[in-house]
Amino acid sequence: MAKPSTKSAAKPAKKDAAAAQPAKKRTAVAPKAPEHSFLSRLYTGTGAFEVIGRRKMWYAISGAMVAIAIVSILVRGFTFGIDFAGGTKVSFPRGDTSVTQVEEVFRKSVGTSPESVVVVGNGNSATVQIRAETLTNAQTEKLRDDLFEAFQPNGPDGQPSKQAISDSAVSETWGGQITQKAVIALVVFLLLASLYITVRYEWFMTLSAMVSMVFDILVTAGVYSLVGFEVTPATVIGLLTILGFSIYDTVIVFDKVEENTSGFEHKTRRTYAEEANLAVNQTFMRSINTSLISALPIMSLMVVAVWLLGVGTLQDLALVQLVGVVVGTYSSIYLATPLLVTLRERTELVQNHNRRVMRRRNAAAGSKAGPAAADGAEDSDSDNGAEPAGDDGEQVVVSTAPGAPTPGAKPARPTSRRSQRPTGKPGAGR
Repeated sequence: MAKPSTKSAAKPAKKDAAAAQPAKKRTAVAPKAPEHSFLSRLYTGTGAFEVIGRRKMWYAISGAMVAIAIVSILVRGFTFGIDFAGGTKVSFPRGDTSVTQVEEVFRKSVGTSPESVVVVGNGNSATVQIRAETLTNAQTEKLRDDLFEAFQPNGPDGQPSKQAISDSAVSETWGGQITQKAVIALVVFLLLASLYITVRYEWFMTLSAMVSMVFDILVTAGVYSLVGFEVTPATVIGLLTILGFSIYDTVIVFDKVEENTSGFEHKTRRTYAEEANLAVNQTFMRSINTSLISALPIMSLMVVAVWLLGVGTLQDLALVQLVGVVVGTYSSIYLATPLLVTLRERTELVQNHNRRVMRRRNAAAGSKAGPAAADGAEDSDSDNGAEPAGDDGEQVVVSTAPGAPTPGAKPARPTSRRSQRPTGKPGAGR
C-alpha cells in the first residue's frame, strides 16, 4: 500500500498558516513628480522660487540695509575728495620712498601734519599723493624743495628733477559748485525716469521704481561711508550711471509683469501676486546675465586702473559702479516688484480678482473631494472577504466585478464535461 507523500501534506499547512496571519491594508502610493535641479529651475523660470510670497522678509532685509547705511552716514560721515572739500594736493614718483618718511618731511616743512599720504599704483608707475589743507604759494614752493632734497624723484628722462613733483589747489567754492550740479543732475534724472515709467506703464510702477532708486542711492552711499571710500566727481558720475542701470533692470521686470497681468481681471487661474512672482522667475536669468556682463568690465577696469596704472579717478568710478550693480540688481527683484504687488493689492480691482480666484479653487477642490469619497465607499462595499495578500504580507484591497477571476489566481482552462480534463479547445465544458 502506497504511503502518502509528506511534501504534499506540508504545502496546505503552510498556506493555512499564511492565511491565519493578520493582513494589513496597503495604501497605494502616487508616483513622485520629477525633481529638477536648481539651475534647471532657474533657467526655465516656471515660478519655482517664491519671491513675492516672502516680500515681508525682503522688506525687513531692505529696511535693515537702509538703517545701517543711514546710521553710518550720520555717525562716520564721508571722506570727501579734494574736489569737494578743497585743499592742496602734491604728488611725485614713489621710488624707494615710504609713507612715514613723506609725513615726516611734510611736518618739518609746513609745521602741520598732512590730511593723508597714500601710495597709488604699483611698480615703476607708483606715485605718492599728499593731501593737505589749502597751502599758500610760499608753503607749496618750500614743500616742493624739501621733498626734492629728501627723495630726489626722477623725471620722464630718468634723471632727478624737481619738475617731477606736481601740485594742485582746489577751493571749497568749486567743490560746492560740483555738488550743486550733481544734485540738479540727479533730480532731473529722477523726473525723466518717473515721466517715462508713468507714460509707458502706470503710476504704481513709477512709485515702486522711485523707491527702489532711492534705496540704491542710500545703500551705495552707506557702503562708501562704512569702508571710507573717497567721494570724488568720478563717484558722482558712477552713481548716476548705476541709477541708469537700476532703472533699466527694473523696467525689464516690470515689462514682464505687465505682460503676465494683462487682462488679469478676466482670468481666474492665478492671483495678481502669483502672476508677478512668475514674471520675476522668468526674468531671473536675464537680470543675472545683465549683472554679470556689467560687472566683468568694471572689475577689469579696477584691475587695470588700480594695480597696473595707479589711476585714482578710475578707481573711484569702478568702485561705485561695482557696488551699484549689485545693489541695483537686488532692488529690482526683491524690492521694486514686491512693492508694486503690495500697492496693487490695495486696489478694489485686484482684491475682487483675488477673491474670484480663491472661490474657483475652493470649488474645484470640493468637486474633486466628492468623487474621491464616493470611490472609497464603493471599494469598501465591493470587498467580499477574498483579499489577496501582497509579497510583504500586507493585504491589498481590490474590488472585483461579479464573475471576474480573483486577481492573482491561477487561470482556469476549459475542461470536458465528461472527463473534467482540460481539452485546450475554446468553449469546452459549456
